[in-house]
Amino acid sequence: MTSAATLPPALPARKKPRNLAQGVVEALSGRIRAGEYKPGDKLPPEAAIMEEYGVSRTVVREAISQLQAGGLAETRHGIGTFVLTPPQPSLGIGADSVVTVRDVLAILELRISMETEAAWLAASRRSEEQATQLGEALGEMQRALRTGRSFVEADVRFHRLVAESTCNPYFVDLLGQLGNAIIPRARLNTPELGADKPTDYLERVNREHEDIYRAILRQDPEAARAAMRTHLSNSRERLRDAQQRLQDGAP
Repeated sequence: MTSAATLPPALPARKKPRNLAQGVVEALSGRIRAGEYKPGDKLPPEAAIMEEYGVSRTVVREAISQLQAGGLAETRHGIGTFVLTPPQPSLGIGADSVVTVRDVLAILELRISMETEAAWLAASRRSEEQATQLGEALGEMQRALRTGRSFVEADVRFHRLVAESTCNPYFVDLLGQLGNAIIPRARLNTPELGADKPTDYLERVNREHEDIYRAILRQDPEAARAAMRTHLSNSRERLRDAQQRLQDGAP
């Protein structure tokens, strides 16, 4: 088993990533997929990763959150973060294959087709327990927003709970195969790409999730479908604007 003290080499200076957290994710996930960190191995502690890569604690926590959302690691509170068996997505969408704005836009087109119908079915079929779990995921996102923490993991959980609430296992399977690619913030630093302040961006995303949750809670299929379409379409338009800004060289 790999020692927790063993760290991968620092990020190459010549390929410094636009998003520091994404750079740490790529380095660690590469080691995991190469078998240098094996399932069950404990990743180095936050402080060691911070020192090795020259990044902040916030960057390390965001990177760990992305590894968790991608099914590559899990954190056991009070113990540490451990490597999981890398998922084998049958759709051919791996954790390292969705890295550009164009890639994420393509994923969003797929999600709009799939998840708007999933929201309709969820509002029609959800159980009281599923409604409670959706509310808990929404609450976790809201707490993370108030404290400045990443809520990528809770966001992924929310969308998967919507899929589970359809009572159709194929929605769950398809969303699971997409992994953390379903959340643009898990692949790109979306607020920094756009013209908005990060807090304004995240507050709008949070309100969109609230609209989806409330429609499912009151069992209004059409409203749930509309709220999900609005949320995903807004995400697509925000990314299109970001892509245009990058092409135009806007600051």
